[in-house]
Amino acid sequence: MPYVVGVDGGTESLRAHVFTLDGRSIGTAAAPYETRFPKPGRAEQTPGDWWRALGTAVRGAVSDAGIDAGDVAALGLDTTSCTVVALDADGHALRPAILWMDMRAAREAEDVLATGDPALALNGAGQGPVSSEWMIPKALWLKRHDPDVFNSAATICEYQDYMIRHLTGRRVASLDNVAMRWHYRTGHGGWPTTLLQALDLDVLADKWPEEIVAPGAPVGKLTAEAADHLGLPQSVVVAQGGADAFIGMIGLGVAKPGQLAMITGSSHLQLGVTDQPMSAPGLWGSYADAVYPGRHIIEGGQTSTGSIIAWYQRLTGDHVDLERLNAEAAALPPGAEGVMVLDHFQGNRTPHTDPLSRGAITGLSLSHGPAHIFRAIIEGICLGTRSILQTMDRAGFTASEIFVAGGATRSPLWLQIHADTAQIPVKVPAFAEAPALGSAILAAVGAGFYPDIDQAIDAMVRIDRTIEPDASKAAAYAELFDRYEQLYPLMKTLRDEPVASSTSKGDAAS
Repeated sequence: MPYVVGVDGGTESLRAHVFTLDGRSIGTAAAPYETRFPKPGRAEQTPGDWWRALGTAVRGAVSDAGIDAGDVAALGLDTTSCTVVALDADGHALRPAILWMDMRAAREAEDVLATGDPALALNGAGQGPVSSEWMIPKALWLKRHDPDVFNSAATICEYQDYMIRHLTGRRVASLDNVAMRWHYRTGHGGWPTTLLQALDLDVLADKWPEEIVAPGAPVGKLTAEAADHLGLPQSVVVAQGGADAFIGMIGLGVAKPGQLAMITGSSHLQLGVTDQPMSAPGLWGSYADAVYPGRHIIEGGQTSTGSIIAWYQRLTGDHVDLERLNAEAAALPPGAEGVMVLDHFQGNRTPHTDPLSRGAITGLSLSHGPAHIFRAIIEGICLGTRSILQTMDRAGFTASEIFVAGGATRSPLWLQIHADTAQIPVKVPAFAEAPALGSAILAAVGAGFYPDIDQAIDAMVRIDRTIEPDASKAAAYAELFDRYEQLYPLMKTLRDEPVASSTSKGDAAS
């Protein structure tokens, strides 16, 4: 029986799984790597650490599966997106990689937005923001602040491209990454040439890989060096992958127009599939052909979700019993008896795109306990998701069903409130690590076991359960949503408009 390997290159570690062709993981292993924070707002990793971790994890997964390495037919991988690397002509890193979360290019991001270039339609229909995470701001920072590296670099690319280069020897870019974060637009001239010209960054186009390969397409077979490093035969086909969350859509089975993937963890990411291009203020995208040919992806996201739960746990102490707290919160009615939370604890990504916005807890009384606040936090997060879904609906995308991966799947209460606030069915897959399964699906397609990604999804993805919305709670949550939507402008007014003190009023009166 042939097997495929799905690799998920995350922020803290790299994990490999061995999968059967019906989507069962039969062996897994992980290897960590270090992130360094040399200055506030900066985050870096050593690309060689990714390569070391890949060898360790793949060998460990094959061993854990108890199979003959010769039975592995293909490998696919996803990685963090916007992790930018500068390479010499041999593919070796000239400096540490600038990690996706690195914010050093904030000024450069403002300069990109100020160009007003048509390529910025991907950023809130041209209204922004342009994230300092994205490729062009980071490359512009390198040109301005590390010119020796920028000028000597033969290639400026991403984590994904670095790994593909060392696996196959080929210098290519993933269509997934360039369509999402490099302002590449299929059907609209391709590369953002005029944007680069406006930034005096024309030379960057020569440093990007010339060839673009779509997810699931075979890039090549393992080089002798790579095969030796991974403990696999050179016959293994390497399939193109992309950004972890977007490849996670495949692992969730989100491929049809109207379906929406929600990747949850410390934050939420909402990714919808549509058959029509669209853009709107408060959303990112849409990205043509980034995951599936002939389809577009529209993107929203919440900055703080699971991280608010972690914050509340720290406040209440390590002794808090989350299972009991969930049970007590589930017994409360919608609205947590008057307590409401604005989930902007670390700013708002969409639909307000306001990094300075902050969270709030309102309606507290002495009768409220920990369970009220806990439920209100979950409701606030879910209402934040509904706000994004409403913005998508206005732009032309209406979600018919939501597929969830990540931390929220461990809480039945959270899943139910997501279904109830949105009044949309919520589906949970049988295999939780959606990006790894998505990478394995791409490997199976690249090796020719399935003719396309859609048929591979049908064969390899299984849904474990569906949470139906409770129609009897629709009216209550509609009222709560109206109140939730008023919180942000009220908080913004308090933040932005100075409040006259009583002293100054008295002085004025005298």
